[in-house]
Amino acid sequence: MREGQKREAARTLRHRQTDVERLMWYLLRDRRFAGVKFRRQVPIGPFVVDFAAAAPRLVVELDGGQHVDHAGDKARDAYLAAQGWRVLRFWNNDVVSNRQGVLEMVNTAIEATAQNRCELRAVAVPSPGIAQERSADLSRLRER
Repeated sequence: MREGQKREAARTLRHRQTDVERLMWYLLRDRRFAGVKFRRQVPIGPFVVDFAAAAPRLVVELDGGQHVDHAGDKARDAYLAAQGWRVLRFWNNDVVSNRQGVLEMVNTAIEATAQNRCELRAVAVPSPGIAQERSADLSRLRER
């Protein structure tokens, strides 16, 4: 599917959302949930996902009965994971009957992603002493 076609398909899906998608969108939209911006029916690679938050790289998929052991879902999840997205899947009836539990799981995923980012920043940012040592090493190499 070409990029323009995916965008048009996503637009169509936004207009034809299910009652459960409408409920979930009400809970996630306008940064209402944990201050995170979610978008709905988002094209990512060859797929259109139900909900995505770019900052924590989180995808939320709502599944009805047609998704039981669906091989396409496994391939989709593998592709998204390879692209750095974390995928959470919920059954439609869980969203309706256990809304709080679903939101707690989404919140846990957001917090885990934020924690991982902090840990990565802590590892990625060298201390001034290390930066000076690297600079001295580079100077020695240039002298040779």
